[in-house]
Amino acid sequence: MSYVPPHLRNPSSTTVATARTPSVTLDNHHHHHHKLAFASNTTTNCSPSLSSFHNNASRRSSAAPPSPRILANPDTIFPQWQPSERVSRMTPEQIEEVRSRLNLDVAVASDSPPAPAPIESFTDMCLHPSIMKDIAYHEYTRPTSIQAQAMPIALSGRDLLGCAETGSGKTAAFTIPMIQHCLAQHPIRRNDGPLALVLAPTRELAQQIEKEVKAFSRSLESLKTAIVVGGTNIEKQRSELRAGVEIAVATPGRFIDHLQQGNTSLSRISFVVLDEADRMLDMGFEPQIREVMRNLPEKHQTLLFSATMPVEIEELSKEYLANPVQVKVGKVSSPTTNVSQTLVKISENEKIDRLLDLLVEEASQAEKCGHPCPLTIVFVERKTRCDEVAEALVAQGLSAVSLHGGRSQSEREAALHDFRSGSTNILVATDVASRGLDVTGVSHVINLDLPKTMEDYVHRIGRTGRAGSTGLATSFYTDRDMFLVANIRKAIADAESGNTLTFATGKVARRKEKEAAAAQKEANIALSKQLGLGAASMNIEDKYKFMITATNTKKEGAADSAWDD
Repeated sequence: MSYVPPHLRNPSSTTVATARTPSVTLDNHHHHHHKLAFASNTTTNCSPSLSSFHNNASRRSSAAPPSPRILANPDTIFPQWQPSERVSRMTPEQIEEVRSRLNLDVAVASDSPPAPAPIESFTDMCLHPSIMKDIAYHEYTRPTSIQAQAMPIALSGRDLLGCAETGSGKTAAFTIPMIQHCLAQHPIRRNDGPLALVLAPTRELAQQIEKEVKAFSRSLESLKTAIVVGGTNIEKQRSELRAGVEIAVATPGRFIDHLQQGNTSLSRISFVVLDEADRMLDMGFEPQIREVMRNLPEKHQTLLFSATMPVEIEELSKEYLANPVQVKVGKVSSPTTNVSQTLVKISENEKIDRLLDLLVEEASQAEKCGHPCPLTIVFVERKTRCDEVAEALVAQGLSAVSLHGGRSQSEREAALHDFRSGSTNILVATDVASRGLDVTGVSHVINLDLPKTMEDYVHRIGRTGRAGSTGLATSFYTDRDMFLVANIRKAIADAESGNTLTFATGKVARRKEKEAAAAQKEANIALSKQLGLGAASMNIEDKYKFMITATNTKKEGAADSAWDD
């Protein structure tokens, strides 16, 4: 089907009537209830005939096709995937034992088929030989927890709602099944839209996903991927899309631009991934996401990944996912237990000096031990402060670079390249780098300025301690941060005592958290006036805070002990 921009649609008819996709509608009936039945009655062995992939890995249509307006789209193929015999023989008790060991929480609706078993070996997943070759090339030996469960779900054609800690390997969890799905389809022709679409919130995350797609398709020269993001050459993107690509990795705004210009189409998309969906909603991309989802062909598979599970994500999944399998790995939305967190009370004008002391000392210790300087991310609140801090560090002889939304795409790519390669060991960033960026070996995260909410704090410190390693997080705070600091201290205490901590996330939750912080601030000001202190002079050492906070009605979670040094 040809995409019709909203302003050009015929208001008298909400259905696009085409010969090849009569079931695709532009109305508000978004569910795809008539998707293909789940594969459950097949007897495919682990070594499927390569003919089931139609030899698409080695052939593309070479003849110039007729106009796409008169050329019918080939049918979408959902391969009848089966795991190895060994996995197929697993009992329910064995499946639960594996999930428990991998720290997996899996749920399906009562009227849905059970979720496929987790698979702890790539070999048992019965993947295309070219994909297996590339997995071996990159020396991946065992799937991570999210990969072990999410990949069988995706390979079996089920919709997935995935929630995992940062650094869990979720990109490969959807990338590998996506490539396998594309290999089973009829070849792409010129002016065909992509077969698979990944939507991501930022350019940086989209680039990481594209890199992962290329890593697992390096043996497949014919499989073409286009990255469709803002801040880069739109002409190059246009020519790639019109030539025909199997996979498009895009930010929502730029992808809609190309749809409206007629450079690409939704008519052949049968595999959709919404990555970091919570972040996309935060950034205001919900209208673009809905515009894409409601115009997809009826038969398609959707995978939604989110680091948190706010109300907004639950609503989106109910609307656009058909009987999804829900997979959670680890404690979702809680500070990672393998990050050692330190809180340092300091005045605003001392922050830069203390930061310099800390980083110079780290560099000195590394030099004494003959180790390279550790990779460190310094988070700040504003773009202008980002550049100022980076310049101050460079002036002290440290190797630092800044990353924020005000820099051009080429500058951002250069900064990330220098940081990843280790030629620069300090990255000063705004929250643009707090989600999605997976840089191996970040050992220290420093919050020069604390964020406004617990959710953002969790995502920041999640840049270290990834993929099972340990990390350090140091946060400078002032009196204005006390509400968040109390919550952080409670979270640390809960984690140390083994309590599972989760907290509300998303726009609604953040608004309530800010309202609670403002209410506490007003209560403290009112209390200080009662004590004759005056709002401006309210600056009491932490160890005496209990004397005045004891009479203050505190919000849940701000325990007295949270104020102690």
